[in-house]
Amino acid sequence: MGYYDDHQEREPKHKKGSKAGYFLSSLTGLIVGALLVVLALPLLDDYGVTPSNSGTMNSSDTNETAQTEQISYDVSSDVTQAVDRAGDAVVGITNIQSGGGSVFGQSEESQEAGTGSGVIYKKEGDNAFIVTNHHVIEGAEQVEVTLADGSKLEAKVLGSDIWTDLAVLQVDGKSIETVAEFGDSKALKPGEPVIAIGNPLGLQFSGSVTTGVVSGVERTIPVDVNKDGAPDWQSEVIQTDAAINPGNSGGALVNIQGQLIGINSMKIAESSVEGIGLAIPIDMATPVIEDLETKGEVERPTMGVTLIDLANVPAVAQQEQLKLPEEVKTGVVIERVVPDSPAATAGLEDMDVVVEMDGEKINSMIELRQHLYTEKNVGDNMQVKVYRNGEMQEFTLTLTDDAQL
Repeated sequence: MGYYDDHQEREPKHKKGSKAGYFLSSLTGLIVGALLVVLALPLLDDYGVTPSNSGTMNSSDTNETAQTEQISYDVSSDVTQAVDRAGDAVVGITNIQSGGGSVFGQSEESQEAGTGSGVIYKKEGDNAFIVTNHHVIEGAEQVEVTLADGSKLEAKVLGSDIWTDLAVLQVDGKSIETVAEFGDSKALKPGEPVIAIGNPLGLQFSGSVTTGVVSGVERTIPVDVNKDGAPDWQSEVIQTDAAINPGNSGGALVNIQGQLIGINSMKIAESSVEGIGLAIPIDMATPVIEDLETKGEVERPTMGVTLIDLANVPAVAQQEQLKLPEEVKTGVVIERVVPDSPAATAGLEDMDVVVEMDGEKINSMIELRQHLYTEKNVGDNMQVKVYRNGEMQEFTLTLTDDAQL
């Protein structure tokens, strides 16, 4: 039997000479592969492909790929266009009063008592006219207006009205170009976009813009005019969720067309309340603005009486002194009739209880004032029903203004 060594490979005799054939085949393959690579390189360059072993990139090529281009976009929207139309008509209002400190540019006895906003609504000749809130300029000995470009003008207060919280100022209008255009606040709809422009927290944030919607129209808010802790007036306002902060008072609430539709007046400032700002509708403000500009005050009719709500009179007094029927629970008691007033002339007396005016039920002093100030004019006649000694009586008053008393 034959064996072969495990450490020595034996080849059959017929395989002799094959090593030379393998060598020639390998050499031929190498030559063909090299030719293919040489032919393919120009094609790779055409397609922008560089072999990984082609070396480092040129420094100039690196710089080109690292360069970036800044692009500036001109963003324009309905809001920016509205602000462009109305923004420069909104000004800052500074209330200056006597005080112990000193302020740059002012006498040592004068100092800034508060700041707010205003709206330029008219330019006539060399004068410009600004509407703001009564509470912004209340008690001012001097009022300073800061225009949108930062320039300051001394203002004259033409008139102010505590009931509607409106005031009108006059300034030199030579440098003023932008005047607000009045819109139609009666046409406002809940959900309609609105823009508030003003100076929240003072002139540092002048021209601030906030956006929101009309949250509600024809809202009535009780107001304590004489600050005795009891509401004595109902203000009709526009409710919005556009941010309104201290300093925004007197500023503009505009619609998406940039038209003035309200004068920002107040917000409900409670920790549990968010996004309830209030503005005076421009349709309601317009006749007041006209009176303040031309007359210095709002001419309102008066009855010539002092009043108290029946609800504040003890039940015993209602029965024994006023002798009211048990079913009468609301009304207004006449505490005192002014001599020679419309009430005195008509025959009204102290302790009469007003329950109806012109066929409209009167439950409180607020309702009485609302009827008198919003529905009647000086010279009008007014039908008044009262209880006197338990009996209903009717009187006709011819209304006058306060100046005639």
